[in-house]
Amino acid sequence: MSQTRYFSTRGGAETLSFDEAVLTGLAPNGGLYIPTEIPKLPEDWETKWVKLSFPELSYEILSLFIPTDSIPSADLKDIIDRSYATFRDPKVTPLRQTGDNEYVLELWHGPTWAFKDVALQFVGNVFAYLLEKRNAELGEGEKEQLTVLGATSGDTGSAAIYGLRSKPSITIFILYPDGRVSPIQEAQMATVPDANVYCVAVEDSDFDTCQSIVKSCFGDAEFNKTHRLGAVNSINWARILAQIVYYFQAYFLLPEEKRKDVQFVVPTGNFGDILAGWYAKRLGLPCKELVVATNENDILQRFFSTGRYEKPAGSGEVKPTYSPAMDILLSSNFERLLWYLAYDTLPAEGSQEERRAAAQAKLNSWMDELRQTGRVDMGQAVKELAGKEFWAERVSDEETLAEIKKYYNKNDKYGSYVVDPHTAVGLASQERAAKKAPTSTWVTLSTAHPAKFSEAVELALPAKEHAQFNFKRDVLPSQLSELEALKKRVFKVKGEDGVRALIEAVKRGEQPVAA
Repeated sequence: MSQTRYFSTRGGAETLSFDEAVLTGLAPNGGLYIPTEIPKLPEDWETKWVKLSFPELSYEILSLFIPTDSIPSADLKDIIDRSYATFRDPKVTPLRQTGDNEYVLELWHGPTWAFKDVALQFVGNVFAYLLEKRNAELGEGEKEQLTVLGATSGDTGSAAIYGLRSKPSITIFILYPDGRVSPIQEAQMATVPDANVYCVAVEDSDFDTCQSIVKSCFGDAEFNKTHRLGAVNSINWARILAQIVYYFQAYFLLPEEKRKDVQFVVPTGNFGDILAGWYAKRLGLPCKELVVATNENDILQRFFSTGRYEKPAGSGEVKPTYSPAMDILLSSNFERLLWYLAYDTLPAEGSQEERRAAAQAKLNSWMDELRQTGRVDMGQAVKELAGKEFWAERVSDEETLAEIKKYYNKNDKYGSYVVDPHTAVGLASQERAAKKAPTSTWVTLSTAHPAKFSEAVELALPAKEHAQFNFKRDVLPSQLSELEALKKRVFKVKGEDGVRALIEAVKRGEQPVAA
């Protein structure tokens, strides 16, 4: 049975159970929970798992981290089966070949047409299960209620809402920057009528502002305790855990001869998706390198090039791009990787607990310097260690549109392929990275259906140049086009005070008026 427990990246000797880490989300000291140890794969995993379905593979991997006293085996299997029964493709995350050594892993076959569904369908069911278990233990009387608070740059919000809608004992508030998500993304969130769902547009903000509000609320001990906050962003460990699975799925879907030298390319915003790949690699998945694909908000690309984590010179604000889910300055999940980089560059002396505390202290000093100055230089040793496992690329808006056009116009044996702008950033990065390793097998993660980003796709494929292309006919699924006719329910607020006031009003039993 798994003995894994979880501790905060920012300090403290206390460790939490899986239940506590998942329901708590963000540590009280602002840190993120990571496992006390990364388990080992079974020696025969490659032969034992090669023919498993996605739910079966999920069970094998998740069982390495989730002890049976948290979720018994039969219950875990049931949660997993229910989570992926809603996906449109039987493989859940199918692999499409786009070149002789190039593949795209399509992660958008869930209910909201985005990769977030893979984790958040699971997380929603886990939340409901753990709350039901806790409330059963409490017996008669007052029951525990969870207030889920999350920020989204587009896809997390709808996936979280679809994962938690009408779940008992849960109320969900999703914050997003007003006017800075695509119309379809907003419609997917705002047309969900369930009474426990609150779609919150924060005026005059960007994603980093929304994320900062969420972290501030979690960091307020009294507010957090009063409203029993739960995290649904990728700061929640359960999301990272569920995403590990599709890296193994991709490996097994490849022809056997293509698995010997595989590398993954990941469009990256908050660093959760690619961090899951790093954990897969640490578990033992054969993977040579992970390519971080960024847009013009390139703080991560600059870190891997220089070893400095710093906001851009000048205004230091997020630049709106055609790949908005990646329009992020500070990537929350990057903190988890930084903890490991701090730990692995320590002198090899002292107990595990002493080295863990030293890494926490180092991470804290980095975060303090970043908060105070907007930059931190982690040094040559950290840069070199990170460079052994990651490569990063920056792709402009112009290059993104060119990539969409290129894949649509493909007339080789692999055929035309319409991709969304985030996938296009990944494919452009893959083509550059492949020049230094032309014999490798490349798997690019496709994070969203192109229908969710009509502006970029139609700009890349204008009617005057592509008369045969029709977005509504060729790309837009009927399930998404029908959203336009549905009534929207959005709550508009200003800043953190507005968010807190809305939550408090709802928890008092009031019925706030939607915009």
